[in-house]
Amino acid sequence: MQDKNTRRIFIKQSALCAGAFLTASLPSFGAIDEWADAHTLTILHTNDVHSRLEPFPMDGSKNQGMGGVAARAAVIAQVRQEVEHVLLLDAGDIFQGTPYFNVYKGEPEIKAMSMMQYDACTMGNHDFDGGIDNFGTQLQHATFQVLVANYDFTNTTLAQKVLPYKIFKKGKIKVGVFGIGIELQGLVPEVLSGATKYLDPITVANQTAEQLYQQGCDLIICLSHLGDKYDNDKVSDEVLAQSTKNIDLIIGGHTHRFFSMPKVYKNQSGGDTLVNQVGWAGINLGRIDFTFSAIGKRKKAESRLLEVRKK
Repeated sequence: MQDKNTRRIFIKQSALCAGAFLTASLPSFGAIDEWADAHTLTILHTNDVHSRLEPFPMDGSKNQGMGGVAARAAVIAQVRQEVEHVLLLDAGDIFQGTPYFNVYKGEPEIKAMSMMQYDACTMGNHDFDGGIDNFGTQLQHATFQVLVANYDFTNTTLAQKVLPYKIFKKGKIKVGVFGIGIELQGLVPEVLSGATKYLDPITVANQTAEQLYQQGCDLIICLSHLGDKYDNDKVSDEVLAQSTKNIDLIIGGHTHRFFSMPKVYKNQSGGDTLVNQVGWAGINLGRIDFTFSAIGKRKKAESRLLEVRKK
C-alpha cells in the first residue's frame, strides 16, 4: 500500500495537469443507460526516456529533481492501485543519453521497464546505438513486447523477437497496439541497423490497423517514433493521423514535444485520431482514460499529464 505522501503527490499532480476532452465524433451526452455499465481503460505512456534512470541532479536547473525510474514507478503503482485496467506503453528511444547506457549498453533500462511492468514499446533510432545485435541481446531482460510493423527484420537477430503488433485483453476491452519507426537512413549507420529494411509507414500503418479492426479490436493504438510534425514533407504523426483510418490514438516520440493535451486530427474515415507526446527523459507520464459505453462500445476520453519528480 502506498504511503499518504505518495497519494498526496499523485492527487496534486492530477489536479494540476488534468484536462478533459471528448472526441468530436461522439455526442456530448450519451443516453443514461448507455454509459451506466461503461468500461474504462487507462493508458499510461512515456517516450524518449534516453537512459534517464536517475532524476536530474538538484543543481538549480529547470528539470532538477525530475524523472528517474523510482519516482516513475511510484506514480505507476499509484495509478494501478486506483484503477483496474491499465496498459503501460513507450514510444521509443529507451537508450542513449546518460553514462548508464555507455557502460551497460541498455541492460538496466530494459530491466527497469520490466520491473515497472511495461506492456509494450516501439523502437526509436537511438535504440540502435549499441547495434542491432546488442538490442537483441538486451531483450533477454524484457518481460514486455517490442512492436515495429514497418521495419523488416528478416535476416537480423530481431527477426523472431520483434512483432508488428499485439492484441491485449483488458476486462471486456480488446486493444490492438502496433509500432511504427522512423526512417533510419541519415539517422542510423548501416553498421548499426544491419539488414533492417524500412517500409513506408503510412501504407504499413493502414494495413496493420485494418488487420486489428478486422480482429475486433475496440481500441487501436499506434506507438510511433516518427516525430510530431515537420516543415517539410517528412512523414510525421500529424501526417500519419490524417492519412490513415482505424487508429484511435498515436503515442508519439522522437521530437521531444511537451503536449499539455493530445492533439486531435480528422482521419481518412472522418473520425478522430488523437496524438500525444510527453517530452523526454521520463519527467512526465502521459495518462489517457478511455471509457467505452455498454451499447456499441462508443468511446470518450480524458487526458492527464502526470509529473514525475523526486520527493
